[in-house]
Amino acid sequence: MTSRKLIGLGLAAAMIGSMGAGAASAQQQFVTIGTGGVTGVYYAAGGALCRLMNQTREEHGFRCSAEATGGSVFNINAMRQGEFDFGMVQSDWQYHALHGTSSFEDSGPWEDLRAVFSVHPEPFTVVARADAGIAGVEDLKGKRFNIGNPGSGTQASMDLLLEALGWSRGDFSLAAELRPDEHGPALCDNQIDAFFYGVGHPSANIADPTTTCGAKIVPLEGEAIDKLVEENPYYAQVNIPGGLYTGNPDDIPTYGVMATLVASTDVPEEAVYNLVRSVFENFDSFRSLHPAFANLEPEDMVTNGNSAPLHPGAERYYREQGWL
Repeated sequence: MTSRKLIGLGLAAAMIGSMGAGAASAQQQFVTIGTGGVTGVYYAAGGALCRLMNQTREEHGFRCSAEATGGSVFNINAMRQGEFDFGMVQSDWQYHALHGTSSFEDSGPWEDLRAVFSVHPEPFTVVARADAGIAGVEDLKGKRFNIGNPGSGTQASMDLLLEALGWSRGDFSLAAELRPDEHGPALCDNQIDAFFYGVGHPSANIADPTTTCGAKIVPLEGEAIDKLVEENPYYAQVNIPGGLYTGNPDDIPTYGVMATLVASTDVPEEAVYNLVRSVFENFDSFRSLHPAFANLEPEDMVTNGNSAPLHPGAERYYREQGWL
C-alpha cells in the first residue's frame, strides 16, 4: 500500500470589500454554480460556497446561487454554453475538457477553461447488496449494476473503467442509469445488485443503504486498476476508511479523483476573486459545513487536482496570500 499515490486536497476563497452597501446593491450581479445530485457532496459544496459569498454580498455586489445538475460532464457542457459561471467537476473531467479528450473529443479542447480550486477527494465507490455475492470487481459481471446517470462524471468514469477491464456495458445483465438519489433505494428494493458512485466521504448517500439494508462497500483493485491509475495523473489509489458506515468496519481499497471548482475566462475576475476570498477568509466555517471538508488545507487546494490554468481572479488572491 506504500506505493499508493496520495490524493491531495485543494481550496480557495473569495470576497472583496470596498464597494459600499448602496453601490453593491445597485450593481448587484448574479453568479451560478452547477453542482450535482441533491444527495451528493457537490450540491452541499456549491451551497456552502454560495452561502459564504452571499454573506458579504453587500460589500462586493455578487449574489451566488447553486443549482442541482447531472454532474461533472453536464456542468462542463453547460458552462461551455454559458449556462453556469462556475461548476463542480471531477479532476479527470477537468483534464479531459481542457484537452478535448475522452467524452470531449467531438467538442474539442476547451482552452478557456480555468481552475479555481480543488476541494475533497472523491473515491470511486461500489456498494452492493449483501446477498449479491459481490466481493470484488470481477464479481460484477452478469449483475444488475447502476453505472450512473447520463451526463455525470461517475458514468463517464465507469466507461473508462470498463475499457480498462476489457468489458462493455453488455457484460452486466442490467446497466442501469439511475441518479444518485435513486440508486440507494433501488439497491434496497432489490432492483439492482450494486452501484458505482464517485463521492466524498462520509456521504449520506452511502450511509443510507448500508444502514437500511446492510449494503457492503466493495474494493476496487487489481492489475487493470493499477494500470489505469499509473497511466492517468488525475487518478490516485486511496482507501475509504473503515468504520464510516454501518457494517463496513475495514478500510476499503479503491481509486479516485478530486472534486474541483472551475470557471471560464468569461467569468469576471472580481467574481472569482470575491468567491475565493469569501471562502478562505471564513475557512473554519467552510470546513465545518460538511464532514468531507474537515481535513482540507488551503495551500493544497490551490494546485492539487487542477490541470487547467488558474483563473486570474483566483491567482490574484493566492499570490496575495503567498501561496504561489
